[in-house]
Amino acid sequence: MTHSYEEVTFQEFALFIKIYSKQLEENINIYLNLEPSISESDRKRTTLLLDSFILLLTNIDIEDINEADGGYLDTWLQSQISIIDVRSFNLFQLIFEKSLITFMIQQKHSRMNGILMYLLSMFTYLVQSYNKYEEEHKTKSKSHESLELKNLLLLDQLNKLLIRCSGYQDLAYILKKCEEYFQYKRCVFYAYVPWSNQFYGVIGAELSKVQSMKGRITEQHLVFGSKKPIYLKDPKNYVKEEHIKLFNLSSIIFIPIIHDDQLFGWLTFDQLGEEFDCTKDQLQLLAQVGKRLGLFLSRKGEKVENSSELHLTEREAMILGLLAEGYDNKKIGSLLFLSEHTVRDYVSSLMTKLKAKNRTQVVASAFRIGLLK
Repeated sequence: MTHSYEEVTFQEFALFIKIYSKQLEENINIYLNLEPSISESDRKRTTLLLDSFILLLTNIDIEDINEADGGYLDTWLQSQISIIDVRSFNLFQLIFEKSLITFMIQQKHSRMNGILMYLLSMFTYLVQSYNKYEEEHKTKSKSHESLELKNLLLLDQLNKLLIRCSGYQDLAYILKKCEEYFQYKRCVFYAYVPWSNQFYGVIGAELSKVQSMKGRITEQHLVFGSKKPIYLKDPKNYVKEEHIKLFNLSSIIFIPIIHDDQLFGWLTFDQLGEEFDCTKDQLQLLAQVGKRLGLFLSRKGEKVENSSELHLTEREAMILGLLAEGYDNKKIGSLLFLSEHTVRDYVSSLMTKLKAKNRTQVVASAFRIGLLK
């Protein structure tokens, strides 16, 4: 006896996940917690894979899908190379499949057979792509010892550079040297503001463009919401189209700058619009760059804070706090019962004291020297 089913396209599958993502995520959480054989490290790794995969499918603009699913799936797989291994990859498939099947059985979904057949074909493609990547990685790893020595020498160069540098004012120089050491044409630093959960561009080529980049981090930010390195061969569906055009982006790497679980921000590396590949070894090397910069910023921050003799009046401190929360002059004035003109004078005073050129730099400088926690 044969069973017929209506064939499902990638566009239809993505739309299905987008519509039922909440129910699917609930099932995923249940199965992740019910599986006794999963270690805590495997659970975290698998959770990251599942979250990013659902994020990919729910963020795709359905109307703009004009290519086969392989391009989207390859981009996702490459973005996860810093964490993926055989065990977590197998767990990812198992949990996703069980969660999807459970939901469709509960709902008695009319297109169950078609969706399941598409899911199997999609996983087959991902497994083949992953195996191909692993084979390529093994081939490249034959010269692993010489590559490891080269990477150690590069990190040693970076260590010596950071020892010579005195503080935040040297970040622009450090980024230029990172471009030189690791052979990328552009390196940009984006700072993280923990109290408002925002990011903003600080340093990089075409400074005005870099400093126009800012926003609040949400669950939809795969790159700025991550504390792990991410490589995107194609940033489409992960980075806003306006930002891709602004920086002429093709492939790009995001590296978190972190120390003792404190996130300072992210470095991005790219080749000024040229597409490029990135191996797992290269990503691990750049992850070490992020950790060393995190240690540098934590130590330099402490020194600046201890030596700072900058004094703010009570009113200036209040306005600084409200600036950090993102309020404009008019709103600050209404909260503190001051005229907008008076608030503007206080902001100018803060810019002078903190040697800042704009409001964003006022907040950044205050955070760096310990006036804001």
